[in-house]
Amino acid sequence: MFIPIIRGRSNKKAHAEMEPPPLHEQTIPCTFFQRSLLESKKLWKIAAPAIFTAICQYSLGAITQTFVGHVGTLELAAVAIGNSVISGLAFGIMLGMGSALETLCGQAFGAGEIKMMGIYMQRSWIILICTAIVLIPIYVFSPPILILLGQTREISDLAGKYSLYIIPQLFAYALNFPIQKFLQSQRKVMVMAMVAAVVLAIHVALSWLLILKVGWGLAGAAAVIDFSWWLIVLGQMGYIIGTKSDGAWTDFSLLAFQELFAFVKLSLASALMLCLEFWYLMILIVLTGYLKNPLIAVDAISICMNLNGWEVMIAIGFNAAISVRVSNELGAGNPQTAKFAVLVVSITSVAIGLVCMAIILITRNEFPYLFTNSDDVAKEVTKLSGLLGFTMLLNGLQPVLSGVAIGAGWQALVAYINLGCYYVVGLPLGLLLGFKFDFGVQGIWGGLTGGIVLQTIILVVVTSCTNWDKEATQAENRVKKWGGSAGLGNSSGEPC
Repeated sequence: MFIPIIRGRSNKKAHAEMEPPPLHEQTIPCTFFQRSLLESKKLWKIAAPAIFTAICQYSLGAITQTFVGHVGTLELAAVAIGNSVISGLAFGIMLGMGSALETLCGQAFGAGEIKMMGIYMQRSWIILICTAIVLIPIYVFSPPILILLGQTREISDLAGKYSLYIIPQLFAYALNFPIQKFLQSQRKVMVMAMVAAVVLAIHVALSWLLILKVGWGLAGAAAVIDFSWWLIVLGQMGYIIGTKSDGAWTDFSLLAFQELFAFVKLSLASALMLCLEFWYLMILIVLTGYLKNPLIAVDAISICMNLNGWEVMIAIGFNAAISVRVSNELGAGNPQTAKFAVLVVSITSVAIGLVCMAIILITRNEFPYLFTNSDDVAKEVTKLSGLLGFTMLLNGLQPVLSGVAIGAGWQALVAYINLGCYYVVGLPLGLLLGFKFDFGVQGIWGGLTGGIVLQTIILVVVTSCTNWDKEATQAENRVKKWGGSAGLGNSSGEPC
């Protein structure tokens, strides 16, 4: 049975004309199964294109490295280090800074303050461009930084040369992440997916042409990666300017320079929250290199992290989906709907994590040979399969809870939780088990996993104890404070 629920309407005409229908006026089913099915459809409509977009963008660097591998081993090492360490560091910071927009644009969209979304995006551009300028010295002085991290001078010097070539990519990040959060908050994820697919196809063709056919090598690899990221930016901006994004884009405005300090505070909290997560498992590979016999251990952990990385692409999609759902519903004054969305996405993502864990455990003696011909490496991967499977299970729930935090605006709180769980508990525990008690890579990974478990438990408790009506009120106040009138509807989100 379906009962129509009529909530307060926003007075924003542009918002009223957008598809899908306004959040304030929906027909919602009464049974738990019907509600779950409807919510699941909404989540997958956002998550599926977001997963595809993440995979396409993740593949840009991987494809570049694949073509460079045919040039030489030194060039491959330089590009791999440049992409994973130097560019990876900047990627984490810029993505984190841009994630503040998920909170603000999502809640503004839900509240019907459509025109403010373009202003928020421009504010984020200003902050991220300034951040990119601050990060330039890391690219310029990357050789001594890499040597300090244990790389050879030969690899460090060539990686430093490559890092100089990819500085334009840094500024593409500064524009891209706010654009994507802007589109994502409006649930225009199919636009992002189509742009990503077209750019990926062009990237493959240009990589073959410039790196191998023309013979530009390292310079060609950098030129292609720069061009592809800027093509993503231009493609998305072309759509936004051409369509006005249903009223969310109203051209450039001096309002973008207002309330910058408060915007910076939320951006820094978002960056700290995500960077602490982003770098945590990267530490695992670095620490593994300091074991007594690191070669086999590093190869094995690299295989495990590669598999884990692909599953993380699914988690990123659900992170985006729940962030959008929570921010939209809180902005619309529907706290109970936001709460129910958290429940549904948690059940869905944990189910996917269980399936991934089961596949790893069932094939633990076979799947390592897909990546290596070495029996020693394969045996080590098999030993690590239990931890890999458990990490994949955690990947089902933990990113979802981080997405809830972004949608609700809890970035500062979660940053403190991450700092304590990861670096006060997990990292020391990993060092103790791995080196003091001589459990090797299993001990290091086990300790770091302990930090993730603690963080997940705390976030589950925080989410379960949340007063969602209060969160909706705070969302209304946030929209009003930063430029909107927040014409919200009834805060009763109970569908039946």
